[in-house]
Amino acid sequence: MYEERFYRRISKPAELACYEVRYRETDLFCCTDGDLSPFIKERVLFYRNQLEEYIRTRPSFEESLAPIEDDRFAPALAGEMIRAAALVGVGPMATVAGAIAEYVGRDIMPLTRDFIIENGGDIYLRTSEKRTIQIHAGPSPFSGRIGIALKPAPEPRGVCTSSGTVGHSLSFGRADAVCVVGSSSLFADGLATCLGNSVKKKDDIAAAVEKGQRFPGVTGILIILGDQLGAWGDLDIVEI
Repeated sequence: MYEERFYRRISKPAELACYEVRYRETDLFCCTDGDLSPFIKERVLFYRNQLEEYIRTRPSFEESLAPIEDDRFAPALAGEMIRAAALVGVGPMATVAGAIAEYVGRDIMPLTRDFIIENGGDIYLRTSEKRTIQIHAGPSPFSGRIGIALKPAPEPRGVCTSSGTVGHSLSFGRADAVCVVGSSSLFADGLATCLGNSVKKKDDIAAAVEKGQRFPGVTGILIILGDQLGAWGDLDIVEI
């Protein structure tokens, strides 16, 4: 059974066709210039089958919570997940939601001017309009009350969030939300997990923000724990 993602009811740009594409654990919310659901589902099946076959031959890819050795024979998606995870110090599967969103987004770039691919709260998008990403941060008083406004840009971006209090993703920290904005949702997903693991108390926020800004391609970081907020980068934080 798929859980109801309440935020999708209020996340439908009027000028785009919005629809869900689901296969097993993958649950995408897609907004594009027209309905591309048959093509997107075919690509989801392709990448899922690739990963499942690779996991069958290399179980540590799925099981490890720490980086694993690179494999030049891995499929492109798995290889990129391994290398990104190694850079930030997490297991490859910490990048999987952002990875699927990004690879699908790359595939549909020639077919639509604007697109938003959301996979469990991790987003890969290209937009010619200003968009606001609402931040859901569990019990924090900031939850649902602030967002990140993204300016139009010709290049796609990733916006990924990890939480120790919301959702089913594994986190060793207690942050209500760690949001990373950058050029890659695959990388941003892994980095958000890494930073989230390090935030166990409010005093950890500043160090996590400082750590995250060292990585190339990262343009903004937002961390929330309770009534405390830390932010860095090219972020337009707006009240909702």
